[in-house]
Amino acid sequence: MRTPSETVREAQRLLDAGMPFHAHEVFEDAWKSGPQEAVPLWRGLAQVAVGLTHAARGNAVGGARLLRRGADALAALGEMGGLGGPGRPGGPGQSDRLSGPGRVGGPRRVGGVGAGVRWYGIDVSGVVGWARELAGRVEAGGGPVDPVAEAPRLRGAPSPPSG
Repeated sequence: MRTPSETVREAQRLLDAGMPFHAHEVFEDAWKSGPQEAVPLWRGLAQVAVGLTHAARGNAVGGARLLRRGADALAALGEMGGLGGPGRPGGPGQSDRLSGPGRVGGPRRVGGVGAGVRWYGIDVSGVVGWARELAGRVEAGGGPVDPVAEAPRLRGAPSPPSG
């Protein structure tokens, strides 16, 4: 069992290595072992990762469908007002810790979908935009995509080098 931060780190490492199906497995593990309030997040991320897997294997229809399904699920997080909703664990204004035994590292929400939603540091709105854009390109044709070149940045664009 990984913490949410470890889940994001491991999934990003796998995505960067061109292993989106393995990243899907990491997200699936998080949705099955983590707090119920975070299931929509992890399931949506698993769907976009397996969508990238299909797109890399040349399955344009399945890839685009799963990319959009995952993007829609992630976009709905902002429309719900946050995981758990206002006043519930993980909702707006709540701490990063969920109450109860074993519920550590709960979702953290900052802003709405258009304002840059972040759960566990994940740039959800950025992932939604990436998935929808890639789904459109996959549907337009051109064959399999390169999973390394197309890997999403879960926490947004890397910071520019300092100094």
